[in-house]
Amino acid sequence: MAFFPDIPKITYEGPSSKNPFAFKHYNPDELIEGKTMRDHMRFAAAYWHVMRNGLSDPFGGATALMPWDDQSDTVDNALKRADVFFEFLDKTGIDYYCFHDRDIAPELNDLAKSNTALEKVTAHLKGLQQAHGKKLLWGTACLFSHPRYSQGAGTSPCADVFAYGAAQVKAAMDATLALGGEGYTFWGGREGYSTLLNTDMKRELDHLAALLHMAVDYAKKIGFKGQFYIEPKPREPSTHQYDSDSAACLNFLREYGLMGHFKLNLETNHATLAGHTMLHEMTVAIAADSLGSIDANQGDELIGWDTDQFPTDLYLTTSIMQKVLEMGGFTTGGLNFDAKRRRESHEPEDLFHAHIGGMDAFARGLKSAARMRADGRIAEFVAKRYSSWDSGIGAKIEAKQTSLEELSAYALGNGEPAIGSGRQELLENLLNEFI
Repeated sequence: MAFFPDIPKITYEGPSSKNPFAFKHYNPDELIEGKTMRDHMRFAAAYWHVMRNGLSDPFGGATALMPWDDQSDTVDNALKRADVFFEFLDKTGIDYYCFHDRDIAPELNDLAKSNTALEKVTAHLKGLQQAHGKKLLWGTACLFSHPRYSQGAGTSPCADVFAYGAAQVKAAMDATLALGGEGYTFWGGREGYSTLLNTDMKRELDHLAALLHMAVDYAKKIGFKGQFYIEPKPREPSTHQYDSDSAACLNFLREYGLMGHFKLNLETNHATLAGHTMLHEMTVAIAADSLGSIDANQGDELIGWDTDQFPTDLYLTTSIMQKVLEMGGFTTGGLNFDAKRRRESHEPEDLFHAHIGGMDAFARGLKSAARMRADGRIAEFVAKRYSSWDSGIGAKIEAKQTSLEELSAYALGNGEPAIGSGRQELLENLLNEFI
């Protein structure tokens, strides 16, 4: 049965095409820096947005038309959703997907029954992956939606809730392994606090680290060799979340001896909420060799919550792909469209328009970034700007072969330093040449 009978398979037709169901820039087999666009991007669809997001917001209910979904919490309905999803993947040409356990299988308010439902849907997904040639980028457990997690999961003040969350992580890891998942993500949707008046922060952080160490140990036991990720987010729904941004996550991992086991799954909209740019967050993570994967979306600076919009900003996609190329490309990670249609875009075909636009935007960003790298003027300027560190006193400082006394004597004899211009406007003009 075809669930999108009026939607053709999306193919590349080039910039001159007027077909709304065609790629204008994403040509999956086109080579950029010796690698195909498909392999550079490793696009993934977010199961929670494509199949489960009704498009409600804080001021109104769901608007999305999903004629295949009878809205029941049954395994049969979950299996049908999976069939619809893989038809969507086929028609968009997206090779990967990501899920939360409660996206693909129902929460039945009984752990044993929920686990059984997850196992049944996992078996069905495995068959669909084999039949359609698709892969799981990463899986995760939804430890934030159910009321039991209203005060956190790994950071809950209740040990029984922690244990329930740990059991859910175990089952989700089992499902991820069964599906050949290339990674497993921890997103602490409620791992934070609303007020410090009732919070023992140190104890909660200790507990969260303990959960992550248990996951690392369990991965070894079951032979899961995928990459673990932490996804930073500063706030919303909590006043403050412990995984607030790249730097906070990296410091947490260092403090608790987890640095060798985890990388970061960065989301653009979360960077915005943290008061950073995605370029900043990626730069911090890459400097620590800890950028693993990306939730590809964008936010709205006029709205104070996580709007999860599809990426259309070419400056954003160019900066992201510049950094991806700089780090040598993805290994286990990719570009996951953790993005939803606008509430007014409620018809099934809007799912396709949204993903086509996002994929084209990243294709244009990839080509712009590659042109910028090939041109070399920006990189040359940066290298020249820091050239005083390549020899002389700068090289001695970097090599830790000097002292305050020597630097004082050097400064006294050197006179007032000459500072070159940062040329920000020039560099912005250069960037515009490639966009």
